[in-house]
Amino acid sequence: MNKLKKILKAWLPALLWMLLIFIGSTDVLSAVHTGGFILPLLKFLGFVDNPKNMEHLHAIIRKCGHITEYAILASLLFRALTIVSQESSEKQFKVKIAIAFLLSAFYAMSDEFHQSFIPSRTASLIDVSIDCFGAFLALLIIGVGITLRVRSRA
Repeated sequence: MNKLKKILKAWLPALLWMLLIFIGSTDVLSAVHTGGFILPLLKFLGFVDNPKNMEHLHAIIRKCGHITEYAILASLLFRALTIVSQESSEKQFKVKIAIAFLLSAFYAMSDEFHQSFIPSRTASLIDVSIDCFGAFLALLIIGVGITLRVRSRA
């Protein structure tokens, strides 16, 4: 496989995911729009009857979305770094984890900055923290999984 194909194979999924996050940060996935299908679904499923409780549940679902989207992003970034650099020492593994986290955190900050220009969205440091938690959680799971695999081979 030539070098360009290897780089594309490594980075294209992460870049496409970042594009999806960017699109979601526009008015397309604002609370007003997601509420239009999440709230009726919650009501249909019988989770809550109280409109205030439904709004709280809607907010929780949206925050879980933040965790999930940045867990996926961090995983894809770690994957890209692993494909590009075949070094597999413990030090390199930790460096890849750190870089994937920092890239995810930087993208979370830039995403919130982007949202500050969208009238139906707001920028929030709380959302950046939630995004970083999602990235951290995914990288922690990856780290533990790799550590257990390495130790089981020894």
